[in-house]
Amino acid sequence: MSRRTPRIFAATLAVAALALGACAEKTADEPAAGGSSATVTYPVTVGPVTLDKRPEKIVSLSPTATEMLFAIGAGPQVSAVDDQSNYPADAPKSDLSGFQPNAEAIAAKSPDLVVLANDTNKIVDQLGKLKIPVYLTPAAITLDDSYRQIADLGTLTGHADQATDVTGRMKDDIAKLVKDLPQRAEKLTYYHELGPELYSVTSRTFMGSLYSQVGLTNIADPADADGKNGGYPQLSQEFIVKANPDFVFLADSKCCQQNADSVEARSGWAGLTAVKNNQVVALDDDIASRWGPRVVDLLRVIIDAVAKVPA
Repeated sequence: MSRRTPRIFAATLAVAALALGACAEKTADEPAAGGSSATVTYPVTVGPVTLDKRPEKIVSLSPTATEMLFAIGAGPQVSAVDDQSNYPADAPKSDLSGFQPNAEAIAAKSPDLVVLANDTNKIVDQLGKLKIPVYLTPAAITLDDSYRQIADLGTLTGHADQATDVTGRMKDDIAKLVKDLPQRAEKLTYYHELGPELYSVTSRTFMGSLYSQVGLTNIADPADADGKNGGYPQLSQEFIVKANPDFVFLADSKCCQQNADSVEARSGWAGLTAVKNNQVVALDDDIASRWGPRVVDLLRVIIDAVAKVPA
């Protein structure tokens, strides 16, 4: 997890959402092994990217893309990943930065494909001048965005069938999780915390869309009704206390050591419904900031917490 401050992290999310990650227990979306390019015939074209042959030296400067590549079986083709790509554990981590990509440093890895989350410093043009193909995987807004990126990476890397399998399992798992939710006459409310400086997400973000699938109402939506904060408003103590959410979900439990006790100790927070009913839920910061296959794990944690509340 990046040790950047929550303010910088939230601002990065709002502009480009270059996200981070960590290890989780084995699930259906754990990185797949092996795989072949039998189902892909080159050359292939995805958007503006055309590859004449299967890439064998991929550089990933997006932790989410790194997870996707390994999940579809393209891990053996990945020669280097950025300094924030920490899942899976055997990903070839380097000192390359996705926040401040350097064309010369990337080119030194002799990649035949570079995967980026955003075009910081016009890095795509810089690499294009060096004849290095680049595929962009910008922050997803919906699950469909995530599925599309996984499919595109499958096509580019020669693992189309594996990519289809991954997205199919994701869709099936999510459908089963959501199906088991109890029907409620009145929706429960929540506050999602990016950092102790009280940056949050609205329903317009990828994270917010996941909560919407669970049937929760976001207290942060009115704070960015016009979208000027990109879906990542900074709330105030008073705003949150007045909204009195049923749940507090902490995406800063690892970076900032936030937990139920630290939340209860905040001025005025002890009276929140979420605190009184033991509904302060610590999330894995890294999984909660990515849009790859492990969103299933994230949804499971959220749904398990919600399901405990009587309908």
